Amino acid sequence: MKKLFLGTLCILWGLYGMAQSLSGSELLARSIAYHDPQGQWENFKGQLSITMSTPKSSDRMSIVTIDLPSTYFSLKATKDDIGSEYILDKGNCTVKLNGSTTISEEEAAKHRLSCERAETMKNYYTYLYGLPMKLKDPGTILDPKVQEKTFKGKTYLVLKVTYEESVGSDIWYFYFDPNTYAMEVYQFYRKDPESPSGQKGGEYILLNGMEEVSGIKMPKVRSWYYNENEQFLGKDTLTKASGF
Repeated sequence: MKKLFLGTLCILWGLYGMAQSLSGSELLARSIAYHDPQGQWENFKGQLSITMSTPKSSDRMSIVTIDLPSTYFSLKATKDDIGSEYILDKGNCTVKLNGSTTISEEEAAKHRLSCERAETMKNYYTYLYGLPMKLKDPGTILDPKVQEKTFKGKTYLVLKVTYEESVGSDIWYFYFDPNTYAMEVYQFYRKDPESPSGQKGGEYILLNGMEEVSGIKMPKVRSWYYNENEQFLGKDTLTKASGF
């Protein structure tokens, strides 16, 4: 038992030393080297089939096409026999409902169909599936100090990220495996949990499994929970993915 304790202590001190020696930008660079070893993200072209499952609701099936060099994004989603589609092609927006671009104001409001929504969905999918590479985008502020935290029984190297006001106001924490630097958890708050007011709002997301797409390791399953009460919100499952 004593040997086991000492061994655990040595591991923890080793992680502490690693956290102290790495800067935030160095930790990010190591994680990017794991997820995107050939630097393919900037030229990413691929199609992702995603199933979103939420409690007490039917699944939503989505096909997301991202072509960064051509400035092209499309999202085709089906839920309860209702099909919606967003296309952003070099700034030009097309919105469809059940295959038609003729959409009444009532239908648009009911199904939340708009070009603003199309832009939101593009940013959502390119951000989440482009992590951790997207943390190099302009307006991203990396905390130079790497933290060490234990989450769900595992100790991680943690990078705190904030954004310039024009980009966003949430405070994010990204959790990396200390051996491989794979990103396994991320978490955001509406207010800084390190401030005197404490943790306010937000969610944490657990990543499980990896799918390699065009040389990039992306999470297979992404599960969402509230920070405050750990209520399960839903999960996204990457059911199929391919580059082109």
